[in-house]
Amino acid sequence: MDLNKAMIIGRLTRDPEVRTTPQGTSVANFSVATNFVWMDQQGQKQEKVEFHDIVVWRKLADICGQYLKKGSKVYLEGRLQTRDWEGQDGVKRYRTEIIADNMIMLDRAGSGQGQNSNQNFSRQNKTENEVPTVQVDEDTALPGGNDQKSDNNSGSDEEIKIENIPF
Repeated sequence: MDLNKAMIIGRLTRDPEVRTTPQGTSVANFSVATNFVWMDQQGQKQEKVEFHDIVVWRKLADICGQYLKKGSKVYLEGRLQTRDWEGQDGVKRYRTEIIADNMIMLDRAGSGQGQNSNQNFSRQNKTENEVPTVQVDEDTALPGGNDQKSDNNSGSDEEIKIENIPF
């Protein structure tokens, strides 16, 4: 059995660039930075930033292009893929990318950075006309001021109304 799984949480370093292939398929490219912090032998705090190239296809690419921007905090899940090509100088070049198939926006809607809204978008098992999955924390207020929790015990405490979904 083989496994190729990548999961990262980080911030976009640039706005997603969405293009369309000649066959009409959407593809988005962007970069995400992740930080690794540790203490060295002298007790000094050290930090290393890694930059990850992300590729997203189809409907999820359109969603990324619409909702993500530079600085957005996201959780991405996918697989690693390495491409190779020969440059104009004749040198073989390589690029390892994360081909993402699941994305969760970790910024609160409309705030830009920092808060958690857990809007989950996945290309898995989606048809062209299907609305992406949205997950909302129990403590998060839905757009329009309606809280997800209900004070009455009608059994619909976790009901999300379609008019409250922001897309």
